[in-house]
Amino acid sequence: MKKYLFGFLALTAALVSCSDKTVVKSPTSNLSISYKAKSALDLRVDSVMQLMTLKEKIGQMNQYNGFMDFTGPVPDQGDASAKYQDIRDGMVGSMLNVRGVKNVRAVQKVAVEESRLGIPLIFGFDVIHGYQTMGPIPLAEAASWDLEAIQEASRLAAKEAAVAGLNWTFAPNVDISRDARWGRVMEGAGEDPYLGSKIATARVNGFQGEDLADQFTIAACAKHFAAYGFAEAGRDYNTADVGTSTLYNIVLPPFKAAAEAGARTFMNSFNDLNGIPATANEFLLRDILKDQWDYNGFVVSDWGSIKEMIAHNYARDNKDAARLAVNAGSDMDMESYAYKSHLEELVKEGKVDEALIDDAARRILKVKFELGLFDDPYKYCNEQLEKTVTGSDEMMDGALDMALKSMVLLKNDKNILPLKKSGQKIAVLGDLAFDKNSVLGSWRIGAIDNTAVSLVEGFKSYKGNQVTFERGPRFVTEDVAFAMEVQYNETDTTGTAAALKAAKNADVVVMMLGEHGYQSGEGRSRTQLDLPGLQQEFLEQVQAVNEDVVLVVASGRPLVLSWADENVPAILEAWQLGNQSGNAIAQVLYGDYNPSGKLPMSFPVNVGQAPIYYNRKNTGRPVLPGKDVVFWSHYQDAPNDPLYVFGHGLSYTTFEYNDIKLLNDYSSNGKITVMATLKNTGDVAGTEIAQLYIQDEFASVIRPIRELKGFEKITLKPGESKQLSFTLDKDELGFYDNNGNWIVEDGTFNVWIGGSSKTQLGTNFLLIQ
Repeated sequence: MKKYLFGFLALTAALVSCSDKTVVKSPTSNLSISYKAKSALDLRVDSVMQLMTLKEKIGQMNQYNGFMDFTGPVPDQGDASAKYQDIRDGMVGSMLNVRGVKNVRAVQKVAVEESRLGIPLIFGFDVIHGYQTMGPIPLAEAASWDLEAIQEASRLAAKEAAVAGLNWTFAPNVDISRDARWGRVMEGAGEDPYLGSKIATARVNGFQGEDLADQFTIAACAKHFAAYGFAEAGRDYNTADVGTSTLYNIVLPPFKAAAEAGARTFMNSFNDLNGIPATANEFLLRDILKDQWDYNGFVVSDWGSIKEMIAHNYARDNKDAARLAVNAGSDMDMESYAYKSHLEELVKEGKVDEALIDDAARRILKVKFELGLFDDPYKYCNEQLEKTVTGSDEMMDGALDMALKSMVLLKNDKNILPLKKSGQKIAVLGDLAFDKNSVLGSWRIGAIDNTAVSLVEGFKSYKGNQVTFERGPRFVTEDVAFAMEVQYNETDTTGTAAALKAAKNADVVVMMLGEHGYQSGEGRSRTQLDLPGLQQEFLEQVQAVNEDVVLVVASGRPLVLSWADENVPAILEAWQLGNQSGNAIAQVLYGDYNPSGKLPMSFPVNVGQAPIYYNRKNTGRPVLPGKDVVFWSHYQDAPNDPLYVFGHGLSYTTFEYNDIKLLNDYSSNGKITVMATLKNTGDVAGTEIAQLYIQDEFASVIRPIRELKGFEKITLKPGESKQLSFTLDKDELGFYDNNGNWIVEDGTFNVWIGGSSKTQLGTNFLLIQ
């Protein structure tokens, strides 16, 4: 077996000179790179760098997609053979989509034992809401507002991925988005930067743990930097046009939180910002990320985003794209072949300074050291752990816990929920109620098809009622794995008659309707947010024969549920919950778990309202008095407010907020404490997510009408009360000006505490610094 670099590293580390701070200025651009006093880890990285040729440094900046089964025969010709040779030549720093211990070990062996320096590869994968065991989609997790549970879900996902040989996830997605038409809202935390920042921190901490060298942790990747969630018209990969106030106050905070939490990598977004593709956006990558935020991890392009700058009409060819990307601060090329093919030539031509290559390679090597790959390149390759951890009870229990906490009770008139445990005739209808695949959600590359618990199976675990199951009309005509376009049944009504008969004879009807799991996610934008196929027609037919309908909505985004809200007494947003979907939904419907989720995104009245969000600005004409006034900011055919507001979510009990008050004034200690009383006024124990909102009434930059600045999850017994206490300081009361400076201004602030963004229990205070 080839000797590794480890002994040499220890010897040469002591020989590497180190000053307090060195500034390297690039002669080919206005860029400068600062190196501070070096740690022992930096010295180890430098000791490797001293051994590397320019070509090998560039090799660290090259990432390939998994191209074959590495446990099979090594190809002797073709593209796969060429890529094998690139690994042997030290021209590959990372692989993505190579998974499973046997495959990872095989390709790592080529890198470590057949290349000149034996530098290990880092293996990346989209671990978005689980590796093989699927938990709820990230937007559903965000609806829990439970930071500890979200961190635990990420920890479990990291553990299951790590035992499969992986050491890097392309998550979390921390894009803020206000437009449900954009399919990738399912990957993020919704529309609010405060909640999004807290969740970004929780997810990074869950993936990376306290020690990145632990065998059950993996490196996180904050994506997509930046403004990808603001794609115009909700169309994926589209241009994003945002002002500086929105950029600094809405888009960037979750990324900054991820960087401060120690996310070891960032990923570029596909969009342009101010006419410059994010992949070559020096303002984003150098000025903000690496300079202002002093970020010391590395930046990876998204798939092909370097060469896509040609289609952007920004780069003339792939060589020009390589020059633009590396000078701007993109450290690793995912599947564009631009760096491998052109960087060495660009350096020799003087168009790229070698100092920038050194900086990128150093950043990548540092993460590999932090992961412990230089100490043991095969540390993630334990087949026994892979067998015992993957799909284990620990994974399934975690998926169930997260699924229970993610559901949002949107409506519950007549207290139709929870269902009785006995003595009821229940009809469970809908093709999705039988489904074991779609509810796994999008971005489940490592999942096993048809392994989710269906709602029918979940109901069958309860024995006390007379339950009838009918599919009704088929949902989709074909269920293709990772289908590019889901084909919905819009003509075949087979099964409808039997379902209507069951509904007519039932005391309560439970209908599971919604989107297919592959109808949201990357590249899956929609211009309509309705129930696709025959589902809306089917819902109306059932409601006509039995008004006691409980609608369970499975979706990857907010849908338009206006008809259902008007006509159906109970609606449960169940999202796409993963492997434990049916068990979790049944437990909530039967009351064994009291729902506590709150919406992380507004649900529109109709798609014409999109994008819609709670923290909007007031405008100069928010409303004008009088019945017949036309000239104010409104629609002629729909209200301004969403159907369900940000932060909305009901419980099987009721909560009452009272006695809001201020404990002190800001000038006394630079903080102000706001208090209120929360009481459970219902008959059962329940969990409430109390939320605090503020409004800066007058500022040098217009502030939103409300901004979330605090929340707390509280469980109370019937009749029990608790005093809530929220502390506001400069971090909550300030904002970014249009130059990116954080400022706190004196003036009047309104503050509210309640169960959603529409709460009316409020007071105000005067801030004087």
